[in-house]
Amino acid sequence: MSLPIQLISTDFDGTLFAEFESPPIPEAVQTLIGGLQSRGAKWIINTGRDMSSLMEALGRARISVEPDYLVLVEREIHCHVNSQYVGLEEWNDACVRAHAELFARVRVDLPRIVAWISARFHARLYEDAYSPFCLVAGNNGDANAIHEYLNEYAHSIPHLTVVRNDVYARFGHEAFNKGTSLAEITRRLGLNPEVVFAAGDWLNDLPMLSRRYARWLAAPDNAVEAVKQAVRQQEGFVSKLSHGEGVVEGLEYCLVSAKRAQESRA
Repeated sequence: MSLPIQLISTDFDGTLFAEFESPPIPEAVQTLIGGLQSRGAKWIINTGRDMSSLMEALGRARISVEPDYLVLVEREIHCHVNSQYVGLEEWNDACVRAHAELFARVRVDLPRIVAWISARFHARLYEDAYSPFCLVAGNNGDANAIHEYLNEYAHSIPHLTVVRNDVYARFGHEAFNKGTSLAEITRRLGLNPEVVFAAGDWLNDLPMLSRRYARWLAAPDNAVEAVKQAVRQQEGFVSKLSHGEGVVEGLEYCLVSAKRAQESRA
């Protein structure tokens, strides 16, 4: 009988990785995921970080297992090949083109958006390689108010979405997110959502925390309430443990549930 869960997608910061804990990624996570990889399962780190930031954090964490795939900046897909990560060219090129076309329509409105935020809040606004509009708010209350304003604007621009994590936000294309990236990897592996597990803790994880993309869902105790509610509403598992320990509990619970479901279909 095949593994009941064959693809594991985990957010990084706050879900798998806790900066100030020792170790930042619990040994139990590494043992569990490494054991599943040895039996043929694939593991994705599905994160908002870029490559250099993630590699640096993994190095500091002294992680003993390697993810098979990375989803970076919530949208770029990279595959582990011969000790390095190689971009999936077809997907990543389409992603770049779609964002360039979208952001060309958005740029004309940016001075108005920046002026509105600057008049009301203390926030850092900047452009980077991934978005012409990026935000670091002063606190979560300000971030919530700005997020509401940005969402109203996004509704007026086809395909535009606001990607939010804690006090950070940026514009993105709705077709390229943690969920659609997970779906693309699932497709390339010839799998279906019935054998996919996903775990996350913040709003930018919601696109992948959907049974459209993963039958088995989990959230650690430190997840924001909107994430916990979304997971519970889809019969997923919300742990009473935080960060990586919560991922271990959630994955173990889902493995047992998935095996039972598999046996009932046999």
